[in-house]
Amino acid sequence: MRRSEFLRAVEAEFHTRASSLLQDLVLTPLGGRTAAEALDAGVPPREIWYALCDEMDVPLSRRHGAGRLEPRKR
Repeated sequence: MRRSEFLRAVEAEFHTRASSLLQDLVLTPLGGRTAAEALDAGVPPREIWYALCDEMDVPLSRRHGAGRLEPRKR
């Protein structure tokens, strides 16, 4: 997952709360950092996405492939 895909996924899932969650929600699995701090520290976006989804109880069905503009070509 690229940073741009991560940001699209957060926006699509959390809508108007996206910016606040990125800046304010402290995620214990990410060392007590916010998602924005973790991104700046070089944590892989997919790891941040899963930590955010776990914290916010996002169903598994809405986690896989989130943020992709098109399906991956095989």
